[in-house]
Amino acid sequence: MKLSHHDGRIAIDIADRDFTPHQQVALLGRMLHNEGYDDHAAGHITFVQPDGTILANPHGFAWDEIRASDVVRIDRDGRVMEGSWPVSAAIGLMLELHERRSDAVIGLHHHPRFATIWSAVGRIPPGYDQRSCQLRADQIAMFTDYAGVVTDREQARQNVDALGDADVAFLANHGVLVLGGDAHEAFLRATALEWRSKQAWYVEALGGGIPMPPQQADTFADMVTNHLDVAANTFACMARRVIRADPAVLD
Repeated sequence: MKLSHHDGRIAIDIADRDFTPHQQVALLGRMLHNEGYDDHAAGHITFVQPDGTILANPHGFAWDEIRASDVVRIDRDGRVMEGSWPVSAAIGLMLELHERRSDAVIGLHHHPRFATIWSAVGRIPPGYDQRSCQLRADQIAMFTDYAGVVTDREQARQNVDALGDADVAFLANHGVLVLGGDAHEAFLRATALEWRSKQAWYVEALGGGIPMPPQQADTFADMVTNHLDVAANTFACMARRVIRADPAVLD
C-alpha cells in the first residue's frame, strides 16, 4: 500500500492488495459498520488462515473501533492462541461454519439494520435494482429454524447444515450470515445483502414495486461474479474511505 499527499488529502493506492490478514479483518469491521452492520459490540468476523488457525474480531469491541493489533488468532476449538482479548462464547457458529464449508474462508455474522427486519418477518427481500441483484436468488437462504443460542456446538452444527450451499442467509428473528472466499467477496456479498434489504423496505413502504425479472437478475449477478474486479474495486474504494478517516485502523 502506498500513501501520498495531494491538496491536503491522503491518496491511497491499494491496487497491490498488500493488506495483512489482520488488517483485512479490521478493515472489514470498519467498512461494514459504515454499511449498517452496527449493532453495538455484536457480531463475528472470522478469517481462516493457511495453517488452519482462524483470525477473529475481539469480543466487546464495536466493529468501528477495531484495529489490526486487536484481532486475535484462535484454534479450531475457539481457544485464543495469539492476541490480548477474548472472543465471544457464541463463536461456535463460525467454527462449525468453517469446519463444514471449506469454501468459507471468511465468515461474517451480524444484525444489520435492514436485513434484521426481514429476518424478523421470515421473508427474503425482493431485488428491485442492480445493486440488490449482485446476489443470485439461489445464493440466499432463509433459515427459519435458527437456534439463536449457539454456544453449544451441536446447535451450531445444525444451523450450518441447514445453510446448505447458500452463501448468505437470513437467520430468523436474529440477523444474517455471510460467507466469502476472500475479504473482497465477503464485503461485496454483505453490502449487497443489506442494500437489497434496505431498498426493498423503501419500495414496499411506498406500496410495492416490480422486482427485477429473475433471469435478468441472475444474469447480472453472474456478470458481477465473473468480473472479480467488481469485488476488489468495491473493497478498495471503501477501504480508502476508512483509512482516510482513521489510518490507525491498520496499526
